[in-house]
Amino acid sequence: MTTAPTPTATTAATPTPAPTPAPAPTRALSASRTTATAARVLRQLRHDPRTIALLILIPCVMLFLLRYVFDGSPRTFDSIGASLLGIFPLITMFLVTSIATLRERTSGTLERLLAMPLGKGDLIAGYALAFGILAIIQSALATGLAVWVLGLDVTGSPWLLLLVALLDALLGTALGLFVSAFAASEFQAVQFMPAVIFPQLLLCGLFTPRSNMHPALEAVSDVLPMSYAVDGMNEILKHTDMTATFVRDVLIVAGCALLVLALGAATLRRRTA
Repeated sequence: MTTAPTPTATTAATPTPAPTPAPAPTRALSASRTTATAARVLRQLRHDPRTIALLILIPCVMLFLLRYVFDGSPRTFDSIGASLLGIFPLITMFLVTSIATLRERTSGTLERLLAMPLGKGDLIAGYALAFGILAIIQSALATGLAVWVLGLDVTGSPWLLLLVALLDALLGTALGLFVSAFAASEFQAVQFMPAVIFPQLLLCGLFTPRSNMHPALEAVSDVLPMSYAVDGMNEILKHTDMTATFVRDVLIVAGCALLVLALGAATLRRRTA
């Protein structure tokens, strides 16, 4: 009687490799990482004198030209000069920030940075801090030129004028960081300007009071941040003291800048296109 052969050996189970631990999540914001990012951006800008000239000098040149375009009617310069003092920094900061951030992404720098223990919030805050420092210099020079050299007549404090100009520049920085996530080239980044800046420029009340617009356009202007920037400048032109309307306008502009920065951090992509 034969018996069935018994197995001589048992197949050893192949060991399963241990899963690679996921990198520890970085905090939303870190002061050291944010300042390091800002310092890196400022070092890069230091080697780009044309960009610095665009940021610092162009608003001053535009205000200088505007003053002598209306040389025969200085009241006209007084009526629109303060508004443009806030609009010019917003436009220049928007252009420079959107192009500079897009260049980081298309060159692969952004992807390498985000592969490090660097959160999106740190990156956006670092860029905002670096360009915010330049915005302070830009706004201070433009305000000083307009008030003490070109003779812009304001009823309120020039320091309040500087505050609104600075917030406008920071808003332009935030908008530039935000739209750079949707552009695939520097040319596309510039193309966002007619879509983002020009409608606000037309509806902000610079050319005609917003109350004189068609009701539909007035309703649209009520949700655009540049409208409140111009309203804040007009409050300084008309009142010696800080009014409740001025405080409202300043808070809305600052809140819009923070909201757009948060959206920019949320839409920032880790991988390049």
